[in-house]
Amino acid sequence: MSIRDIHDQLNDLYGIEASAEMASKITDKILPQVKEWQSRPLNPVYPFVFMDCIHYKVWEERRILSRAAYVVLGVTIDGHKEILSITVGANETSKLWLGMLNGLHNRGVKDVLFFCLDGPPRFKEAV
Repeated sequence: MSIRDIHDQLNDLYGIEASAEMASKITDKILPQVKEWQSRPLNPVYPFVFMDCIHYKVWEERRILSRAAYVVLGVTIDGHKEILSITVGANETSKLWLGMLNGLHNRGVKDVLFFCLDGPPRFKEAV
């Protein structure tokens, strides 16, 4: 999001008037935490992993583009749910799915017993 987008979101959601400087400070504070979360180690085994995607439109480069947020939710051996990954992509491709699976593997996931998803056409190619 741009600084302007952050300003508008804070105003729309919370009624807060934030300066560009404040929005920039918020971003500077949060981004390292987001990167740390995105690269944190994961459990080696998840009995269930749910994968789904939310499609939405964004205003980018002076035009409206389609984007998708791919969400991966894992259920631990103890039965706890945790979001393993959120990836934003332009469209659904086997390369994107493969990248997501490799990312999970690189962060420590060695085995998934069941993948639960709504049959995206490119997922089988990635596996």
